[in-house]
Amino acid sequence: MAGVVFYTEEGLQKLKDELQELKSKGRADMSKQIAEARDKGDLSENAEYDAAKDAQGMMEMRIAELGALVGNARIMKEENVDLSKVSILSTVKIKNVKNGMEVKYTLVAENEADLKAGKISYESPIGKGLLNKKIGEIAEVKAPAGVLEFEVLDITLD
Repeated sequence: MAGVVFYTEEGLQKLKDELQELKSKGRADMSKQIAEARDKGDLSENAEYDAAKDAQGMMEMRIAELGALVGNARIMKEENVDLSKVSILSTVKIKNVKNGMEVKYTLVAENEADLKAGKISYESPIGKGLLNKKIGEIAEVKAPAGVLEFEVLDITLD
């Protein structure tokens, strides 16, 4: 997670909120669980204590991961989006060259991706294939089923 990742303001705020929640409430709750498990007797045969310590380790790992994400995050503002080509935050209408099916996607960061909402990661195979394409250009995307071709029909800020 060493590289800069671009987020919407809302997406970055969600990460910050989760990080703050884990640092404050999550750590306090985890300390209580460990203390309760410790009070139940011999630690060498205390499965509840072991489970609580494992959960604490996983939570601390998530806190470190979120800290790195927030530290490397940059906010992408809509006014900085170049609509002459597909870029992060742009909404692109594409047509599958082979079957003529049209779809619309907004390119966002991996953590903000939600296919049901029409948001795909700019790091996904389709996202990578579409980046920097202009209206009328064909994006070739390598997929398990072979190479897919998508024609860029429109680029907006929806």
